[in-house]
Amino acid sequence: MSARTYLDWNATAPLRAEARAAMIAAMDVAGNPSSVHAEGRAAKAVIERARDDVAALVGCRAREVVFTSGATEAAGVLAGYADGGVTVQPEAHDCLLAHERAVDGSAGRAAVVAMGLANSETGVITEPDEAERARGGLLLLDIVQAVGRVPFAFSWSGADFALVSAHKIGGPKGVGALIVREGVDIATLRAGGGQEMGRRSGTENLAGIAGFGAAARAALADQEQGVWSGVAALRDRLEARILRAADGVTIAGQALTRLPNTASIVTPGWKGETQVMQMDLAGFAVSAGSACSSGKVRPSRVLRAMGFDEGAAASAIRVSLGPQTTEDEVDRFAEAWIAAWARHSARAA
Repeated sequence: MSARTYLDWNATAPLRAEARAAMIAAMDVAGNPSSVHAEGRAAKAVIERARDDVAALVGCRAREVVFTSGATEAAGVLAGYADGGVTVQPEAHDCLLAHERAVDGSAGRAAVVAMGLANSETGVITEPDEAERARGGLLLLDIVQAVGRVPFAFSWSGADFALVSAHKIGGPKGVGALIVREGVDIATLRAGGGQEMGRRSGTENLAGIAGFGAAARAALADQEQGVWSGVAALRDRLEARILRAADGVTIAGQALTRLPNTASIVTPGWKGETQVMQMDLAGFAVSAGSACSSGKVRPSRVLRAMGFDEGAAASAIRVSLGPQTTEDEVDRFAEAWIAAWARHSARAA
């Protein structure tokens, strides 16, 4: 079997070598981070080093970082504001929409407005504006797809909360963080022994957190070195080739500010899941939308919210690149997709 090409970085980024090494080293740290003896202090030091690294990437204070099992758990902070109402951006991730609650008419504004900074399906970036801030007392930003790829600092974002996931930046799966602006009180995410400054109890996932910190450190270095501008050039090359070759194709959000790595290719009349299967057989991993919605054969609600009709919304695939993606891989994918499109068009004629 020929080598496969991974073009689904928005679903998860391949594990970085730095993260793998940090995780292996952490597995040899015997102590419980809550213990006061030398072994416990050594484990605690691993966590605090990672907290510093995540804070540096996100642009916040280390004490504002609360480690969780991932961004979905971190979104649970919204449950504490349900009584006051939670307003969620229509294109937001499902983990935010699950917490949407109607605003009490007498209150006039939501307790929290929650939104994604960058959409996982289209890559479109939506900066919070004053109108959105005015709709709620607090602002939560899902920065899972944006952090490490585009400039961002929690300190100047105006947000009160942010969600981060390790595996989107080349860290391990099953670990993430909730960023809580200093001075904002939250309900405990999980009751127990009072770890994570009393905000999320349970013995910390030492190896996962160590890998998260190492990935954050490497992701910050990539961003500072301008790595993602090269990825953007590859994304543009891919889109140009497809648009030249295939009639009726649209790139969702192409005219808008987007992540540098994401192409949402809309081909009305050709189902997205069919394209994904054909590309998989050809050796390319892409998706038909958010990986968290995989297996759910339905038109993309994100594209529907952008104005695409149901047929077009069901025809989209997402190609998402990363720093390891090569020009040859992009060209080979374009050739395979164009050939498959030509066969589909011939059958439909």
